Order: sequence, then C-alpha cells, then structure tokens
Amino acid sequence: MRIWSTAIVLGLAAFSLGKPLARRWDDISEKHSWVEVPRGWSYKSAAPADYTFDLKIGMKQHGMEELIDHLMEISNPTHARYAQHLTKGEVEALTAPHPDSVDAVDAWLSFHGVDPAHASTKRTQAGDWITLRVTVEQAERMLGTKYGVYEHSSSGEAVVRTLSYSLPKELHNHIDVVAPTTYFSTLHSMKKTSFLQPEIKPVEDDATLKQLAPGATIPSSCSSTITPACLRALYNTTDYVPKSTSTNKLGVAGYLQEYANRADLQTFLKKYRTDAVGGSFTTQLVNGGLDNQNQPGVEANLDIQYTVGISYPTPNIYYSTGGSPPFTPDSATPSNTNEPYLDFLNYLLAQSTIPQVLTTSYGDDEQTVPQDYAIKVCNLFATLGAQGTSIFFSSGDSGVGAGDCTTNDGKKTTIFQPSFPASCPYVTTVGGTYRVPEVAVSFSGGGFSRYFARPSYQNTDVSTFLTGLGTKYSGLYNASGRAYPDVAAQGQGFQVVIGGSTNSVGGTSASSPTIAGVFALLNDYRLSTGKTTLGFLNPLIYSTAKSGFNDIKSGSNPGCGTNGFTAGAGWDPVTGLGTPNFLALQKLV
Repeated sequence: MRIWSTAIVLGLAAFSLGKPLARRWDDISEKHSWVEVPRGWSYKSAAPADYTFDLKIGMKQHGMEELIDHLMEISNPTHARYAQHLTKGEVEALTAPHPDSVDAVDAWLSFHGVDPAHASTKRTQAGDWITLRVTVEQAERMLGTKYGVYEHSSSGEAVVRTLSYSLPKELHNHIDVVAPTTYFSTLHSMKKTSFLQPEIKPVEDDATLKQLAPGATIPSSCSSTITPACLRALYNTTDYVPKSTSTNKLGVAGYLQEYANRADLQTFLKKYRTDAVGGSFTTQLVNGGLDNQNQPGVEANLDIQYTVGISYPTPNIYYSTGGSPPFTPDSATPSNTNEPYLDFLNYLLAQSTIPQVLTTSYGDDEQTVPQDYAIKVCNLFATLGAQGTSIFFSSGDSGVGAGDCTTNDGKKTTIFQPSFPASCPYVTTVGGTYRVPEVAVSFSGGGFSRYFARPSYQNTDVSTFLTGLGTKYSGLYNASGRAYPDVAAQGQGFQVVIGGSTNSVGGTSASSPTIAGVFALLNDYRLSTGKTTLGFLNPLIYSTAKSGFNDIKSGSNPGCGTNGFTAGAGWDPVTGLGTPNFLALQKLV
C-alpha cells in the first residue's frame, strides 16, 4: 500500500479549494466544416467586422438520453406508462444543461467579453439555448473562423455563414452546436413540398363534392381532383363529429412570409364543406412573423384549408414564423439567424400549452444539414413528442432524390438523397398517393437516413422490405438508417382557393395536413373518452395500430436516374404503412 504524506495531502486539499486550473481557451479543435461551398450558394465577400447578428449556442442537455427513454416508454402501446406524457417541468429538468456545462460556457463567454448574466444574453427556460448579440468580429474570435457573405442563386438571398468553426476542446462536451455557422439553408432556400398543377382543371362547384354520405361510392372525380369530401370519404371520417374542441388543437407551421387567408378559407368552405362555413383559425406570430391578409400563400392556404376542412370544428392555429430582413452590409438593424426550426421550436417549447398535432411542409436534403445541427433539431422534436404532441412532416417531392444526387463531401458519389427533417426518427413522415383506388404518386419522397440509425420500432417492417429488395440499389442507400415515410395520404390535385380563385395544388405538402387532420380527430376521440392524446405515434403505428392503414401496393418514386423504390405489400419507402382508415384506427387507439 502506498502511504501518502500529510504534507502532500494537505497541499492537494489546498490546491483543490483554490482557483481551478486555468482553462485553455486557445486549445481549439474543429466542430464542423464543409469541403466546398454548399450547392446553390456562392461566396460574395468577407462579412463586415461590425455587422451584428444573434448567435445561438445549443448546450448539451444532460438528461436527453433519459428523455428519449421516457419517450419510447410512453409511446409504446404495450407499456404500462403508455400515453402518460411528461409535463413541461419534467421535460425542462431533463433538457437543462449540467451545472458544469453552464460554468464552463459562462467562463468562456466572460473570457470573450460577453457578460453571461447581462439582460442581452438570453436563455431558454431550460437553459439549453443561449442567444447572444455579437459582431462578426466577436464571433470569428470565439469560433476560430472567418464569416463570409454568401448568396443563394435561385432566391437571391444573402446570408452570413462560414465553411467551418471550432471550439475550445474543453467545450466539445458542453456545447452541441452553434448557429449560424455552417448550416446554409434558410427559410427561402428550403424546399417547399407543394406546387401548382395548372394541367389539372379546377373542379366546378359540384354539390356531390360538398358532402358524401358515409359509405357512399367515392365519385370518379376524386381520382383527379381532391376536395375535403373526397378525403373524408376515402379515410372514413365523414360522420365523426368532434367533441373535445375546448382541449384539442391542431397546429400548422408556416414560414416564408406565407399567410393563411381567412376570406379564402370561407370561399373554400362554401364550395367544399358547407357545414363548416364560419369556421376559422387563429394566427400566432413567431420571431417577427406577420399576418398579411392581402397576400395569400399557396402553401399556407393549402395547409389551413385542408386541416380545417377535415378537423372542423377542432381549433386550428397557424404559426407565422418570420425570417430575417435582407442582408445589408451597412445596416444598423441586427439580423436574426433566419434558420428554420430553432426559433419556432423554442417558441413552442416555451408555451404553457402546445397543440396536440403539428404539421410542417418544408424540408432539405439531409446532406446539406450539418449532422450536429440535425441531431439537435431532431431532439427538439423528441422533446415536443414527450409532452404529447404528434409531429407530421411531408416526405418531399423528389422521390429518392432530385438532380444528379451527388454527395457534397468532395467525392461527388451518386447516392439516393434522404430529406431532413423527414429522416428524424421522432417525427411521423407522410408520403403521397393519388387516384382511387390509391397508388403511390411518383414524386413521393422516401428512403433511408444517413444520419439516424433505424429505430427499433421499425425493425420488423423495414427488414421485411429489405429482404424482398435484395441487392437492388446496393450502395445507393443506407440499409441500416431510419426509413421513411411512415404513412401516406393523397397528394395531387387538391382544390385550393388562392386570392378568391380555385387552383389545383400537389405535393406531399397536401398529404401531411391531411394526415394531421385525421389524427386530430383520433385525439379528439381519445379525449372524449377520458384518455390522453396519442403523442409520438411511430411505436404505435408500427405495432398495434398497423392494421388501421390501407396498404398501398403499387407505384414507385423515381429519382437519381433510377426507377426508385416500388410500393408493395407491407411497409415500403414510398407510402410507408399506407393511408389511414379512421374507423379502424378509432377502435385500435
């Protein structure tokens, strides 16, 4: 046995009670970098040193693994804790950073002249995000980088971003991500998942399309043009009357200065759902969002007209999330980061009540999103799910990938291109169908994540599909990745009123609000029988509720110069488990 001298022990004790070892803020290592300027962007100039913007620091959440464990238990219909969602306080306790992380990051901020206790240093309620107002010069010093002004070729938008950033080695265990840095996508450069279809002639005012009797034959017109009556008949919601409208809510995430128009909604309801005339929605403004009723948006109107058209009289909320003003080098107005998701999700998580269903119709190629950023955003969706919210995302409108489908790692390898957030395992992703009987629509996004591993709830169904696929497309997709979509719904020929005129609109942007409307009704049913809402859906729909979907067995989603995947019996990466049968699901939930 080694015997320590009293002098050494006392010396060590005195040392430990004194000042901690000086921190090495100059010992930095890279957090993330790109090998080339992300596609669609070009470098214009160095960012002005005195340009100010909001820098967001995403702290490591000390209880995130435990939160995910809770989420999987309360989402598993065979578990004793099923649907016993966490409270806001319980979630915040799990998502808070460890005190050691707070101390380390605060010391680093102080070293760089930022007062961590100043009113301008904003923290979320859980303390997991810190927002600072900084100059480009400050941010470059803190992150060991150089910011530039980059322009997006198709939108003309200019942003301040960097191709790499670093942090002191000590902080890599305390900070998950810093933004804006290497994530280039903005609200304007993201891919909307809807498009006008002028080749599909809008349907005339037809009494048969206002209301179809339960069990009635679905008219042939629903094979080319979709109305709420078509969807309610196809998915068996026609005779369900919501009862829990004082509690149940459905949220629609809106971006890109897209405004949902109230007058257009009334015109739409008069044409296609007369019993809902007078029904409306509320708008909540997030991060400088507006509610311009003189500027109706295609996407916004599509979403709201069909969520209301299916879920009426369930209260609908449209979240109008703002973006940054155009970049002006000599502007005295600081810019926010104009990054999708972060402002909106942190806004939602700060609210005392959150809608039980949320639908979003935007996305990006997964490879354009830095992996640390994608994981952080995906965990925010898990946090919402743990509180009882079902989150739907459209799967995208490019099949297995658009364009040449080459990688952005400098190697330019051709692979299928998964979409994010569709690839996040804590959201329910919605593919597209068309016609009656339904088949997969060719643009339906689907595939396998390269960032997120396949979750256990998918193992059986996805393994069965992969066994049937064999070696086809080997190397073009990640067979062990999270597979999507999970479910599907009609996605073509939706009749949408825009500025008083009816237009045909397609895209999985139409599919996601449709599914959201159906599940809002299922939540209503559960609430009316004294139960809690469904929350995160995937473990349920891949197990005891699987038989509540209409299996889509034909169609494919070509892309990347291939025919894509093919829909068939069981789950497939075109239509997932299929389209919903409300009456069957009602019995299963």
